[in-house]
Amino acid sequence: MPVLTRIDDILTDLRAYLGDDAPALSLPPAAYTSPELWELECERIFHRSWFLVAHTDQLAAPGDYVAVSVAGEMAVVVRDGDGVLRGHSPVCRHRLMPLVEPGAGNTAAFTCRYHLWKYGLDGRLRGAPYMAENKEFRADECRLPGFAVAEWNGFVWLNLDARAEPVAAHLDLIAPHFAGYRLDRMVQVDSWSLEWRANWKLVMENGHENYHVLGLHRETLQPFMPGGGDIHVEVASPWMLHLRIPLAMSVDSAMLSLDDVQRAHAMVGLAFPASAFIALADQVVWLTFLPSTIDSVRVLGGVLTLPELAVGSADLARTQQAVTAMINDEDRSGLEAVQRGAGSRYAERGHLSPKERPGVLAFYRDLAHALLDDGPWPGTL
Repeated sequence: MPVLTRIDDILTDLRAYLGDDAPALSLPPAAYTSPELWELECERIFHRSWFLVAHTDQLAAPGDYVAVSVAGEMAVVVRDGDGVLRGHSPVCRHRLMPLVEPGAGNTAAFTCRYHLWKYGLDGRLRGAPYMAENKEFRADECRLPGFAVAEWNGFVWLNLDARAEPVAAHLDLIAPHFAGYRLDRMVQVDSWSLEWRANWKLVMENGHENYHVLGLHRETLQPFMPGGGDIHVEVASPWMLHLRIPLAMSVDSAMLSLDDVQRAHAMVGLAFPASAFIALADQVVWLTFLPSTIDSVRVLGGVLTLPELAVGSADLARTQQAVTAMINDEDRSGLEAVQRGAGSRYAERGHLSPKERPGVLAFYRDLAHALLDDGPWPGTL
């Protein structure tokens, strides 16, 4: 079978996932390599969707900021002097110099290192050397373009569309599944920023199923979160999914009031297109896979726990960090290999296992809606 390359062919295959009898097949291989599809995703998905970009601990004090890139578009989230979170485009309005590099830090103002134009934390221009001599320039009208930002139970969300529908309305739909975990009290004890050389859809397919644990995580996850278990998928909205992944044995926490379902499962919240948080006993992991290019993602994430447990054994903390790093590397190695396979001229669509169908097909439906619907995405509740 020849590899599909035309965008119309890929979209035709995507449309089939919207029907009641969706094919239990993976996406066509060209979906992971097509420049035309990538451009469409940038326009219809990445530039108008919410991404989980930080935990509030990273933005606790005035001037704390986190800078990211979403499909090549730079963004910065900062805590201003009034304690309000703001999102800006960190590109100087003068000669296009980025004001910050990807990462995190603290600053009293954003100063361009090119010509020393200075912007306040609210995005307004505070200084521009010698520009008073330019009578056509209005300093009071110069400010950084703004993006939408939201906080929800300690998670910080960013949307490049300043007029985006509030994210909390969707997150609140799955909030009952996370009652008892005390998300709003948790503190961050580990974090990472990694690059994986794989298309974002491959990464998200991986996150919507536990079947891959059989192979990629045989020693790290398989013993307590078996890949042969049947996951439960609940569609909360066109934008939000809840997954329950069964555990080999129940877990509990003396610090939390968990119900029987929570003790027997890893509880997952998945926000289209590329963010997730997973609760397991007294630990919560958050992850976002920010698309960088057609074949790479920036992986942001962190581990949260209760303050009372964050001051525990340093040796235990180092062990947990090592295990988390190992799991991330197992996923990275596997997905980068799949990306290479997607480029083969002999690559074809694969049949989905019953163990992966519920989650993967739900992701495909969301993807199809986002790329094919004419209306706003994610749409009203």
